[in-house]
Amino acid sequence: MAEHAIDAVLFDVNETLFSLEPLGPAFAEVGLDPAAVPLWFARLLRDGFALAAMGDHRPFSELAADSLQGINPQLADEAVGRVLAAFRTMPPHPDVEPALQLLHESGVPALTLTNSSVEAVQGLLVGAGLDGYIRENLSADTVGRWKPAPEPYRHAAEHLGVEPQRLVLVAAHPWDCAGAQAAGLRSAWINRASVPWPRVYPAPTATDDNLPALVATLLHG
Repeated sequence: MAEHAIDAVLFDVNETLFSLEPLGPAFAEVGLDPAAVPLWFARLLRDGFALAAMGDHRPFSELAADSLQGINPQLADEAVGRVLAAFRTMPPHPDVEPALQLLHESGVPALTLTNSSVEAVQGLLVGAGLDGYIRENLSADTVGRWKPAPEPYRHAAEHLGVEPQRLVLVAAHPWDCAGAQAAGLRSAWINRASVPWPRVYPAPTATDDNLPALVATLLHG
């Protein structure tokens, strides 16, 4: 087997592997503006980050529900449940399976590292037929701090028994890539939104707008 510069690849999940697209119709079904999906997701992340900065933690599903009711305080629990159910059926981006197949053929293990729960991520992977490519799902719930706090990334390296610099995080979010690098890992940015890299963060190890090409760079770069 070829020698690679990395021992394993961690993938963020929401937006990196799976598209938020189905949430627009789910918002509309419960009377919310589909255009509010990005705002809702940004508020959800904001609250998780703020709690981590304060040394606190709440599960992703709890913050997701709270952020929905922040958009519409009159939203019934049943409506919140319908939106969160749609979150569990998000489709993978078309380039995900080819990228995971490339890693599988190389012998480099793929894992997920997410602020969501292990169970939610496993459900998405099983529903998409991708679970066979993923060795393990890791969650920030284990350490009680959301990414981009350093604890989730360092836990992943310790859990795998590898040096942090031999581990790379792939994410669609620059803040996630920057958090991984601050914790001693490498990072790879999948630029799903076709936007410039924020100058406030150090540059990632690699970047591309195509996931298989990005994985190939990590394996052979």
